[in-house]
Parts: sequence; C-alpha cells; structure tokens
Amino acid sequence: MDAMPSEQYVKAPQSPRVIVAAVIIAAGQVLACQRSAPPEAAGKWEFPGGKVEPGETDQQALARECVEELGIAVRVGARVGPDVPLAHGRAVLRVYAVDVLDDGVPAALEHSALRWLAADQLDSVPWLPADVPIVAELPGLLA
Repeated sequence: MDAMPSEQYVKAPQSPRVIVAAVIIAAGQVLACQRSAPPEAAGKWEFPGGKVEPGETDQQALARECVEELGIAVRVGARVGPDVPLAHGRAVLRVYAVDVLDDGVPAALEHSALRWLAADQLDSVPWLPADVPIVAELPGLLA
C-alpha cells in the first residue's frame, strides 16, 4: 500500500489590524500630538487615534479614542490619504478628518504635548514614519 503524502496545514492569512487616526483641523491648522511612550516613539508627533477593537467600526473606534486621548467628542468624516501599511503588513493605518463637537477643546490626556500647525509649519516637528504620508495630504486641506 502506498503511503499517503503528509498533509501540510497552511494557516489562513489574517486581516491586518486596523489603527485609526484623526486629522482635526481648526482655523486652518491641524492638531499634532507628541508621543510620550513607548521609548522608541517618545518625542515624535502623530495624529491622535488607536486600535479598532473587535465589534467596532473605524468611526466608533476613532470617536472613542478621541474621548480617551483628548477628552473631546467628534464627528468622523471622510478618509484622508490612503491606507498606510504598518508592522510589516500586520496592521494598517486609516486616517479620517474629524470635526470637534460641542466647542470641545483638545487636552493632552495621553500625550506629552499638543500643537496646532499651519501648512507652513508641518515640517517643524518630527512625525512618526506612519504619519508622514498623511502629512503630505494636508496642505490642500489646510488652504
């Protein structure tokens, strides 16, 4: 009797983890947030946001993250820029324009500092690499 070839099990590819971030624009300026951790990102600047949890839409996650990180309620609008691959393809960054509701004022609840940047100031801070492609989209939005 011939031996059966051994079966090889191939793990199905997993969808990448989705990270969402907010582009908050007011008076022709965009909000930039300075990371306090982890050590390799501390001092760099980013758009606020975080992981989409199971059962959440991108919009729900971003609204939750803006409350947690900035203490503000937001309405999530249109996408800004393309998906940005992260973590060797294991995650993807999706960025959305958001409007602050109820005259909220962002506070640095989880960041070292916040800064409002005009189009001519976008290069004045060291952005995290994942945010650089989004920064390139901003001059048109800030005009």
